[in-house]
Amino acid sequence: MARVRFIGPEPVTVPELGGRTVQPDEVVEVPDERYDGYVCQPTTWEAVEEPKAAAKKTAAKASQKED
Repeated sequence: MARVRFIGPEPVTVPELGGRTVQPDEVVEVPDERYDGYVCQPTTWEAVEEPKAAAKKTAAKASQKED
């Protein structure tokens, strides 16, 4: 699971997370496949930890560039 931080000014209820209330500056885990749906809202969510699959691809690309 990926992790994002809620940077909004007031608590919000996130239906996708089972109706959980997320507090300002709280870090939450989100499904890897939904990570982009959160971080594409930069005034509301901030990336903390990328999905595992994306992190592996990024590492693989970096190692290809070094070769």
